[in-house]
Amino acid sequence: LTSINFAKDLVSEPANILNPITYASKCLSLRKIGLKVKILNLQQLEKIGMGSLLGVSKGSANEPRVVIFEWNLKKNTKSTILVGKGITFDTGGISLKPSNGMEEMITDMGGSAVVVGSMMNAALNKIKKPLVGIIGLVENMPDGKAQRPGDIVTSLSGQTIEVLNTDAEGRLVLADILTYVQKNYKPKEIIDFATLTGAIMIALGTYKAGLFSNNNNLSNRLFKSGEVTKEKLWRMPLGEDYDKDINTSRADMQNIGSRYGGSITAAQFILRFIENNTPWAHIDIAGVSWTKKAGMNGFSALHSPGATAFGVRLIDQFLKI
Repeated sequence: LTSINFAKDLVSEPANILNPITYASKCLSLRKIGLKVKILNLQQLEKIGMGSLLGVSKGSANEPRVVIFEWNLKKNTKSTILVGKGITFDTGGISLKPSNGMEEMITDMGGSAVVVGSMMNAALNKIKKPLVGIIGLVENMPDGKAQRPGDIVTSLSGQTIEVLNTDAEGRLVLADILTYVQKNYKPKEIIDFATLTGAIMIALGTYKAGLFSNNNNLSNRLFKSGEVTKEKLWRMPLGEDYDKDINTSRADMQNIGSRYGGSITAAQFILRFIENNTPWAHIDIAGVSWTKKAGMNGFSALHSPGATAFGVRLIDQFLKI
């Protein structure tokens, strides 16, 4: 419960309190429970070459941060890697969102909160498995310096991305942090959490998270964990037809597909940054990380209105399998 409440508190903080810099400093407090915590600042991110993540942050007065957590790492042992989208506020950037409901975009760092809560939980429960968590913390704002539609950025992987919509920013952040953990650690499997698309709510409502995976074994273990914890997942398709939807003549890929199947093309985009066919699962929690109707049904019965920390229980159960 301590970890769940920590994650809920992160999601609930307004963006004038929780920005990438203050968020990263909160993560440092987890060193006292035995987690190794490393923070990459703006200069380090520029030096490393995270062009995709940095493009999103250009319009904000608040610098980006990337935070890496390590637990129980052993030499030559492969780790389960948790990856989280941490957009501390999402205006949409130049592709500005409608004002109605924009205040809920304080929750667009929900995926990162799941990673922080899960790493905290692993340390408190002294979980025996090696774990790495990484979160990309960025604020997406409109400004004279902000990224524009039509810009082309070079990701850390070397792949180029044509940005057609600056509001499809979470995948740009995930792309670079996924490449970073694969370069620096030995992944057994990678699970990313992100409030990625409104389209997943059109598909699944607000009762289940979308599960996308290149690996049946990993997918089945996550699905079963969801059934046990009531944080339910539903597996969505992937495939070449969807992948073609993000091809462009101007770069290696574009950051959105057509209007249809938007959560699937978003997952295909992320899959392009998974190397060596590493087992990977993407969990789109846009519909389940925040609830206005507490106690109605399913997992929301566990919560008061507000942040749910959907995913922390799921990973706790998953690591027991």
